[in-house]
Amino acid sequence: MSLNETLEENIPLIGITYFQLLVAIATLVLGIILVKLVVLLIKAVLRRGKMPPIMADFLGKFISAILYVVLILIVLGTVGLEVGSVFIGLSAALGLIIAFGMQDTLNNMFAGIWIATLQPIKLDEVVEVSGLKGRVSGLNVMSTELITPDNTYITIPNRQVWGSPISNDTRMPTRRVDVNVGVSYGGDVNQAIDVAMKLMKGKKMVLKDPPPDVVVTELADSSVNLQLRAWTRTEDYWTLKGWLTKNVKIEYDRKGIEIPFPQMDVHMSRE
Repeated sequence: MSLNETLEENIPLIGITYFQLLVAIATLVLGIILVKLVVLLIKAVLRRGKMPPIMADFLGKFISAILYVVLILIVLGTVGLEVGSVFIGLSAALGLIIAFGMQDTLNNMFAGIWIATLQPIKLDEVVEVSGLKGRVSGLNVMSTELITPDNTYITIPNRQVWGSPISNDTRMPTRRVDVNVGVSYGGDVNQAIDVAMKLMKGKKMVLKDPPPDVVVTELADSSVNLQLRAWTRTEDYWTLKGWLTKNVKIEYDRKGIEIPFPQMDVHMSRE
């Protein structure tokens, strides 16, 4: 039997010829190589256009999935199968999967696209989302990853990130440090303000513009409450806050300014 005759024979139990099988295998191998080259080229073009890496990777995977589906249909066509009916079946199955099992997945995916495009948060920024606060350690298509100050790893679905207010502690170059302190009603409020002002003006971390300030915020039950307000660079925020909180107490003790305990006066009358 000649080679041509062998190739034209049907494979037992399969119903296709050896020639069709060889064509299908060759088409599959060449198609896989071509798909990978096309996806690499698309990713390179997208990244060259300054698109966020997460967005470029997502589009690359999405296009890759579509091309592989097309490749499978082409391979099936080479062995004589009716591609139209297969395509309709795949479309129906995909529609059911999307309708019943992938709503949350799609919501997370599209939220991830918006996060990558508009960039309300970036890697290494400190943010608060849905009541959770930490440094952004990962931005993925499906989720956002945070590392809390006590080194806890948190994964938040992107739909919760995009659908919630986001507090970003590190986006702006400067921040205002607020430190609250109460002084006794029997003390000199103006002296307390002057001591706090000198404390802030003497610290290099405190910016001169905007200037520091001390304001009376409340006439509380047990004290006159003051708030020290000092502007600083964002990277110095927590260092300055801790320093001011500690040293305002030291300076008030040195000047004899009382920081009172909560107290209640009880007046008893005799009937």
